Amino acid sequence: MKSYRKELWFEVKKRREFINITPEVERCLAESGIKEGLLLCNAMHITASVFINDDESGLHRDFEVFLEKLAPEKPYDQYHHNGFEDNADAHLKRTIMGREVVVAVTNGKLDLGPWEQIFYGEFDGKRRKRVLVKIIGE
Repeated sequence: MKSYRKELWFEVKKRREFINITPEVERCLAESGIKEGLLLCNAMHITASVFINDDESGLHRDFEVFLEKLAPEKPYDQYHHNGFEDNADAHLKRTIMGREVVVAVTNGKLDLGPWEQIFYGEFDGKRRKRVLVKIIGE
């Protein structure tokens, strides 16, 4: 069995952002040479998420509105965590959206359903962030 590991780095310009990372993950799969197996992709930051969904701007705006209703950024003093930081909402949003995805690899391709894409969701950005891609298989 083969194993492949790579970190993908992103310059996140806004506090909250959804980035379609499917092309980068597909490049990792091609580099790995693995044809059958499993691909794990996870955020390497506690205030970020990796998830699968549709790449549709209206849906992304709906995510933003939904998450802000559940865990509003402000007022900062509503959260016990916010003493030296102002990102408690980002931790909660990450918990809702999830840490990672696992995708089957079949015939050297990501075995995604129609319209499925892999996204990096950032909830406390404005700096360099990373994602781990780990692939195991034959």
